[in-house]
Amino acid sequence: MLLRKIESFLRQTGMPVTKFGRLAARDPRLVGDLRNGREPRSGTVERIEHFMNNFGGNVHAA
Repeated sequence: MLLRKIESFLRQTGMPVTKFGRLAARDPRLVGDLRNGREPRSGTVERIEHFMNNFGGNVHAA
């Protein structure tokens, strides 16, 4: 499940939920909406998974 992957990613990186949403899908409300039952489109799911799979930056630097 996508939300479970996102929650794990957030725990591992320490990234704030709004920052994740902005970087992964240009939507700072993404994670909150997913937690409330939002079902993302397939293109959005692909964009989010691509972001998580290719993330390599230091989240604490900025």
